Amino acid sequence: MRDEKPSLSATLANNLARQITEGVLRTGDKLPSIREYAEANGCSKNTVISAFDMLTANGLIEPRRGAGFYVASVAKPQQHDEDAPTLDRAMDSVWLMREQLQSKPDFLNLGEGFPPVAWLEETRLDHFHQRVVRTGVASLFRYGSRFGYLPLRQHLQQKLAGYEIEAAPQQIVLTHGANQAMDMVVRYFVRAGDTVLVDDPGYYALFGKLKLSGANIVGVPRGVDGPDIAALEERLKAHRPRLFFTQSVGHNPTATDISAAKAHRILQLAEAHDLIVVENDALADLKPRSATRISALDQLRRTIYIGSFSKSVSAALRVGFLACDANLASDLADVKMLTHVSSSEYCERTLDAIVSDGHFLRHTNRLQERLKRATATGVEALLRLDATIFKVSDQSLYLWARLPGRDDSIAFAKEMLDKHVILAPGTIFSAHANNVSPWFRFNVAYLGDPKFEKALSRAR
Repeated sequence: MRDEKPSLSATLANNLARQITEGVLRTGDKLPSIREYAEANGCSKNTVISAFDMLTANGLIEPRRGAGFYVASVAKPQQHDEDAPTLDRAMDSVWLMREQLQSKPDFLNLGEGFPPVAWLEETRLDHFHQRVVRTGVASLFRYGSRFGYLPLRQHLQQKLAGYEIEAAPQQIVLTHGANQAMDMVVRYFVRAGDTVLVDDPGYYALFGKLKLSGANIVGVPRGVDGPDIAALEERLKAHRPRLFFTQSVGHNPTATDISAAKAHRILQLAEAHDLIVVENDALADLKPRSATRISALDQLRRTIYIGSFSKSVSAALRVGFLACDANLASDLADVKMLTHVSSSEYCERTLDAIVSDGHFLRHTNRLQERLKRATATGVEALLRLDATIFKVSDQSLYLWARLPGRDDSIAFAKEMLDKHVILAPGTIFSAHANNVSPWFRFNVAYLGDPKFEKALSRAR
């Protein structure tokens, strides 16, 4: 027996219902009149009336006497975009990463992890394409070296020397961003059940990688001048971990820098407890070269230094690197080869062309000046709101602050999403994400936007 086709009125009703549920027609929108709809679809008015009756019965539209039919307030658009957030979804590290990978022109993204595009676009990536193609077209069709493009590693040798870190090219491995560098370290050192120490609060994406590996994540509280040394020593004695992931300069999310005294003490503890310190310096180009770095004090004996250009050139290039002892670098290059074969030599050649150009130094200097101004503006904006700032920085992409009367950052972040403001709640940055946190990470580049204060006023 053949299935009966739906009636024309049912087909019209289904089409309208789909437009409503997909958000094409939104709450409060007025539908075309019955006559207009009939003419547009080449059917009778009675057919349209039957379709509207079905939609009314299902609560999708409502008649208003003398005004026509409107999309009912109970009909909420359903987002089918695979990256679209929902308010009832747990705000975990994956949620924040998804938010940062989307472009939402009508949202104010105070939780953004990167500088504004306008700050970076002056590098003009398009200018370097022809140079890259002319200097090595054959290599663009093959896998590159497991260590990465040698001329770029030689430039990185000079860059690290500016931070007083001595690293030969064979100690440097190019990666698909800083995140791949961390992933390689985790794959090499960590087995299920191993304890790994991390900054708390700290870099949320790292926590996800460690969870995937089955590691036991133990947080070391972060103070205004670096990790809590007493807590670090206690955790080293209790857990005997092999790795401690930390960020010395422009710490994400607290905007703190480590003191020289704490950096020295961490290295003393690392020596005593056979610990390797993994130093993530992804924001290096946004901070002064003179800032204290653990790797500069240690010279890569017990440290692995991780760097990136996502914050200063382009996240789309996905070029990062790690520097460490030469034997360990070779092993980690093998891990890279086994898991990813190689990094992108095209991207590496492009970055090499950029950093070897004299314009790049001027670009980073301007970037830091912009950041100083934005940081000052951001501090003023937060103080106007009676916010408590964890550490007032002169120059940092982020500020770590809490707002008065907002003790649950997750709940308030969900509330602000309704007002088209994206926040980065502090709970996401905790090694123990079940903890309630009153803190937020704010991107200073957007704190001066009056939309935030207006949204807060509406929330109050």
